Parts: sequence; C-alpha cells; structure tokens
Amino acid sequence: MWKDSETELDFLDYDYLIQTLQSIITDDSLLPASIGVYGEWGSGKSSLMYMCKERLIKGDEKIKCLVFNGWLFENYEDAKTAILGTILDEISKETHLTKKAQEIIKGLYKSVDKFKLVKGALKYGTDFLVTGGIGSLLDITMNQVLKYGQEKIEVSDLEKIKSSIESELNNKELREDIRKFQKAFASLLEETKISRLVVFIDELDRCRPDTILETLEAIKLFLFNGKVAFVIGADERHISYAVKSKFRDIEGIQIDIGKEYLEKLIQYPIRIPQLNADEVEIYIACLLLQSELSEENFQKALSWIVEKKKEDFERFKIESIITLFSDKKDIYSNIIESLSIANQLAFVLSNGLHGNPRQCKRFLNSMYMRLQMASYKNKKLDRKILAKIMMLEYIKPRIFNKIAEMAADNSLSKELTLFENGTPENSDKLKIWREDNWFLNWCKIDPKLSDENLNTYFYFTRTSLDEKISRISSFLSPEAQEILEQLLSKSDVKIQQAIKSVANISDADAAAILEAMNSSMISETTIAKELMKSFLLFAQQRTELTNDTLSYLQSLSGSQINLGCISYIAEYANKMNKKVEILEIASQWDKNKQGLKIGIEKLLEK
Repeated sequence: MWKDSETELDFLDYDYLIQTLQSIITDDSLLPASIGVYGEWGSGKSSLMYMCKERLIKGDEKIKCLVFNGWLFENYEDAKTAILGTILDEISKETHLTKKAQEIIKGLYKSVDKFKLVKGALKYGTDFLVTGGIGSLLDITMNQVLKYGQEKIEVSDLEKIKSSIESELNNKELREDIRKFQKAFASLLEETKISRLVVFIDELDRCRPDTILETLEAIKLFLFNGKVAFVIGADERHISYAVKSKFRDIEGIQIDIGKEYLEKLIQYPIRIPQLNADEVEIYIACLLLQSELSEENFQKALSWIVEKKKEDFERFKIESIITLFSDKKDIYSNIIESLSIANQLAFVLSNGLHGNPRQCKRFLNSMYMRLQMASYKNKKLDRKILAKIMMLEYIKPRIFNKIAEMAADNSLSKELTLFENGTPENSDKLKIWREDNWFLNWCKIDPKLSDENLNTYFYFTRTSLDEKISRISSFLSPEAQEILEQLLSKSDVKIQQAIKSVANISDADAAAILEAMNSSMISETTIAKELMKSFLLFAQQRTELTNDTLSYLQSLSGSQINLGCISYIAEYANKMNKKVEILEIASQWDKNKQGLKIGIEKLLEK
C-alpha cells in the first residue's frame, strides 16, 4: 500500500513544472515574487512543492526554505500573525546570528503584535484588502464595487463602504508600522546573509475562507523588496470562493472578484494539468512496480522511465519497460500482471476520477486492503478480477450493487454472458443498462466475469447502509463533499448552490453522490419531498447517470413515497423523456401505496 502524503519520487512527470518553479525562485531579477501552484485537490501540489524545496536546498546552502501549513493553525491563532511568526521563528534558528540581526528580530516580533486589525469595523468584508499592497488592490474594491454595485445598493450603504475603507487607509500608525516592518525585514535578510527566503504555503485547500484570506493578506507585506518568494499551493476555485464569500452581502457585483484578486496577488501562476489516460497508466504502473520490485530494481526502472520520456515523451509507452526485466524470470510474470492492471484501469480512472493522482492511489489502496483481508481468511483474490469489479463500484455503484445481489442468488452468470457476447437486448434483470455505453464497454474488458464465482469478491466489499454513506463521503473530493452536504440539507438555497457546481466534479464523484443520496432516501420511512427534489435535480444535471437514477427509484418502496414527491418525479420524467420507464416504476410502487401512478400520470406531458 501507499502513504497518502507528499513524495520525493516523481511518478507524474512533474519535472518540467518543478524546473519552471525553481527557475523563477532563483532569478534575482524576478524577486520578490508570489507564485501560484494551481491544481485541484489531490493533483500533486504538495509533492511538487516538496520536490522543488529539496532541489533548492541542495543547490544553495545559504537559501532558507520553510513550509507553512495554515490548516494546522486554524482555531488556535490568527493566520496572519501565525505566518509572520513562523517566518521569524525559522530565521531565528539560524546559527551565528549577529547582534544586529537579533535586535532586528526582536523589533519585528513586536511589530507582529500590531498587525491584528479590527475586522468588525469593515462590515462588507473589505478588511482583507488593506494590509500591504493597498494601492493596487484598492482598485478592485473601492472603484469596482462602487461602480457595479451602485444600481442595487442604497446610497447610505455605499457611503458606509466608502467610509470604512477610507478610515482604515487613513490609519497612519498602521501604515507606518507596515512600512517599518517591510524595511526592517529587508535589513534582516541582508544581515543574516540568507541568499533568498522561500515560503511554501500548503494545505490552503483545507482551510476556511477567512484563514485563506488572512494567509494571503500576510504575504503582501513581503512583496515590496528583498529576495523573497512565496509559493502558494491551492485550487484556484477555493481562493475565488473565499474572496467571493467576503462580498456576499453586496448585491449587484458583476465582476469576478475572485479572479481579479488572484491576478493582483499571484504574479506567476503554474497550473498542474489533468492527467490523460497514458499518464494515469504510467502513474499506476509506477505504484504497482514499486510494490513488486526491490528498491534497487525499482530505482533502475524509474531511471529508465525518466530517460525514455526525455527522448520522446509523446510516444513513450510504459509496457516497453518489460524489456528491462526480460532476464528476471522470478519477477517477470508479476511485472506483466502489474502492467496489465495499469492498462486495464488507465482509461476508466483518467475519465471517471479526472485523472486525479490521490483518487487513483486511494483506489489502489482500497484494492490492496481487500486483497489483504482475503488473505487473512485464507482466500486468494485475482487482482485483475478485483480491479475490474472495483471500477464498477467506483463509477457505476448502482450496477455494482445490482450484480452483487444477482451473484448472491446465482442469476448473474447468465445475464453477464449476454452482455459479454454482445446480445444485451436479451437481458431481463439488467435491461435498464442495455444501452449504457460505459457498462457495455466495461463488459468487454478482460478478464470476462460470467464464468467466475464472484461471491467471495463481493463479500469483501460489503458495507452496512450507515457505513456506506460514511465511506462514500470519505472518498469524495472536498468540492463533492460540500455538494453532497448541500443536497442533503433540504434547504432550497443550498440545493440550488449545489446544482450550479455539479458540472465540475468527476464521474466517480457524481456517481458516489447519487448513491449516497439514494442510501439516505432508503433509510427514511417516508422520503421528504426536499430530498427527492434534490436527488432528481442532481440527476438531471448528470445525464450519464440516468439509468442509475431509474434503478435507484425502482429500488424504493411505494410506502416510502411522499405524495409531495409526485410533482418532482413527473417533472424528471418529462425533462428526461423517461415517461414510460417512470410509469412502469410507479406501477410497482402502487402495490404498496395506491394512487401514485395515477398522480404521476396526470402530470406527465402528452
């Protein structure tokens, strides 16, 4: 299994990004600098920054690199003063500090205490724009807020905003303290002979909006002189959301305030691209080979991959590595199997999980945990079969649950044979998925499963209803977790917020959210109409889950259906053109609760 943390080994071919980051930091003409390492949750931002830090330290003994994790300081200390104090703490550790340097540090510590601005005075959230860099950032508050808000904001409120900003800007003592701090800090770097200070800011994705903004606020104090570089690892969307959250009370803003803020603050954005299928295959292969090979053989393999990719990264294929171990008969078959599994998973995970490295690693960890659990019960599972089943579990959980039920009653083999032989039209129990292209392609992937006894595999994937919801939530990306919470809130406002964001999440996240919502509905004696509404609104946005949605509805009992749900069910049938299917499901519901079919039928468009 593999640790879910930053790594010093580059399996993602991020070397070109690391070199780009390193070249900016080591170019004195570009300092001071603010650099953004942008990527979604789990894309490898922490690893990229860690590898860059290690290279910088090896290349320059006078450089000072430190990592600040704002998430660790939440609820304990103000983020602004925490980062300022951390920087001073690290510099204080330098050996052979001169007396002058020690005196400067003492003075700077005193200044830190003065930077706790009074937030309550700025009702509309403009307080985060008034520390260092006031002039440039004022453009996107005073001028644009007033310009775009004047039509919908009362004159008295406009005056309050203007007054709040101006009173803060006129605080001469604060502004003088900021200038003194900046000047003293530049002197400190010269006195300590530090070649350059590099601050890597990590885990901003986990922080609350206030912490994100306070951290960025502190950075501005250092962006005026000295050989200083701040490297911020973050998802741009999170920063944008944090900024926008400060302006919720101001109606009529037409600009993208989050984008404007980032463009003002971050001078050099470096974006981590989403991995394609070939890159996911290489990444998975590297992880599997790492577990199969000795450290010596694995380093040999990794060096070979790096060299071959340098020769022609566009045409490189990972399966060619087998030539490197053609004389290693004791491990040859395991290498072949690892490469085969990597190839088997690559396309599905690159699309279904958006090629997210952390999600791919979690998939493999889950697979290996199940292999271990089986071994503790003296059972041996085939890795390729387990990997194929888990693809279904992650991307199409409703079909996964259905075939698990069919395996238990021995009706699966016949149905799977029809799909594997290209005759799904003859299927009965899986007829909802006869035209589901993803499932049809999955059935064609080797190994074929119709002749396999899969009950043992499903035994090690079973969970209770409560465990299922908890497990689903733990595997979701932070954005998907927030969407799920909003959808389950039964609040119209939060549900609408969630619906606006559903297009951004991966197929696996979308499928997991739908499954979690279904599990929530199943657990209720009578399904709340708000829950049914959010379930069907979400399903409308993710049309690839239409068949799964119908299957989930089919699994409900008519006794659970609140009469208030009927209008939402009919609306879904109309919009998705699934009237026949919905009426068929309603006929089943009528066995437990009369009148549901007639009620839905009246609302269907003719």
